[in-house]
Amino acid sequence: MTFTLSGRKIFVAGHGGMVGSALVRRLKREQCEIVTAPRSLDLREQADTRNWFEANRPEAVLLAAARVGGIMANSLRPAEFLYDNLAISANVIEAARQHGTIKLLFLGSSCIYPKFAPQPIAENALLTGALEPTNEAYAVAKIAGLKLVETYRRQYACDFISAMPANLYGPGDNYEPEGSHVIPGLIRRMHEAKLSGASEVAIWGSGTPRREFLHVDDLADACILLLREYSAEEHVNVGSGKDISIADLAGKIASTVGFNGQIVCDTSKPDGTPQKLMDSSRLEAMGWSPSITLEDGLPNAYADYLRVAT
Repeated sequence: MTFTLSGRKIFVAGHGGMVGSALVRRLKREQCEIVTAPRSLDLREQADTRNWFEANRPEAVLLAAARVGGIMANSLRPAEFLYDNLAISANVIEAARQHGTIKLLFLGSSCIYPKFAPQPIAENALLTGALEPTNEAYAVAKIAGLKLVETYRRQYACDFISAMPANLYGPGDNYEPEGSHVIPGLIRRMHEAKLSGASEVAIWGSGTPRREFLHVDDLADACILLLREYSAEEHVNVGSGKDISIADLAGKIASTVGFNGQIVCDTSKPDGTPQKLMDSSRLEAMGWSPSITLEDGLPNAYADYLRVAT
């Protein structure tokens, strides 16, 4: 049954982040009431989260709140990535159940899949092999959130669903040196190298791992479709359907930024998963497809960085 958004009170958890802000932008095209929580609300705190839900009683929840970061941040602070994401997922999902939320969409991550999963990765690859060690803590927390959604559907008949996006980028990204993902991190470093006249920029690992990237506005479109039309236990992949090597990605970012120096590979740093391309055919069968190519999305991301940096 279609979930009608018109007139609904919809809570975007994590509205200040890249994904949450994209969801807010997308929801403004709908005839709904967008609800956000103040930054003072710590979703890791169970009592505070429950009190907020009791006071506001959203009819739908888009759960985009999370502690996120790149390979360095995950490696340096695994306990924070595990605990914080477990707490956020558990508190929001349980509070939503307790206070009558009709529909909830939990957002996971493609890192939930095994390191050596067959490519492209279908939804049923979950828990069929070992995870990538560099982001295992974050992945375990996201798997737990996904399983909460599944079991809440089973035990409580809640219309809660999950989506697993590919690597995301776009406006509102994190450009901090120790917390960023690969695209925002390279944008910042190449911009700074261009300004300083540096002759080279190093990328982590061999440059051969392949990654799939999705513009955050495409994810937001997919989330609205799923919120309306999808109601089943199994999570749904959301990807662009194309991957690219890190070395080739670095070349595209250099061209976008205008950095003309050399790109070198620091093989003393880890590669991570060799390839991560998801099978998004289930979502595509529902009528969705991405509309923003990497060639169009990178200039958009760079413009956002320049806005933040200046």
